[in-house]
Amino acid sequence: MAEKQSTIRRPLIAIPARFSPGATALRYEAEVTARALVVAVFAAGGEPVVVHPYAPDHEVDVDTARERIWFADGVLLPGGGDVAARWFGQQPHPTQYGVDEEQDAFDLAVTHVALSDRLPLLAICRGTQLVNVALGGDLVQDMDDTVGNHRNRVHDLDVDEESPLGEIVGRRTAISCYHHQCIATLGTGLSPAAYSVDGVIEAVTLQDHAGWYLGVQWHPEDSAATDPVQAEVFRHFVDAAAEQMQRPDRRVSASAHV
Repeated sequence: MAEKQSTIRRPLIAIPARFSPGATALRYEAEVTARALVVAVFAAGGEPVVVHPYAPDHEVDVDTARERIWFADGVLLPGGGDVAARWFGQQPHPTQYGVDEEQDAFDLAVTHVALSDRLPLLAICRGTQLVNVALGGDLVQDMDDTVGNHRNRVHDLDVDEESPLGEIVGRRTAISCYHHQCIATLGTGLSPAAYSVDGVIEAVTLQDHAGWYLGVQWHPEDSAATDPVQAEVFRHFVDAAAEQMQRPDRRVSASAHV
């Protein structure tokens, strides 16, 4: 007799797609998500759901974003191109790349939904920068002007053991980075949880946040398949999303949208 399958569904993790000029499997412009990222979410027990970024007037429409991700038990803001400088009151740096203000506007709206509705939120690289901007912070637009190169770099991380991140990865771990922008002024409520050896903020947590939040400047998906420490980042996130499923005051019931 076959073993009975569990009827408990996986937590649904909304991931905004990234616009791309093309992909090898397609003939035209594409919307993409890193395979390693969705694999890491799935391996941690989540069900990754890629969402089309839509903000044609480049407006941060929180109400529309809330309707779009009504189903989500958690939100993952992935890496990608640079955040447009206008969102944090600066002129664009000559080295900026991959800027798409429709992408920015949608991601910022989703960020506000996740934070206000207490959805577990994992932000990676660009995602961490977006959360910082959404909370009133700003960015170093090109780290080569200040601390130096963090592209295609693996380096050690010094973690605040008293922070929530310390419970996940311990005091020190190796991380995989690819970024030339980073946090400058911290947004309201954000606290550093880890630094690179050259003093760059590599992780942030959010004080007094009713939901679960972790922002990392590195890419844990790069090595999650082989590094249990990086896999733990996704497991803690998905576990928080599983708890979100059970909340009696959950924001929206799926039956309302059937």
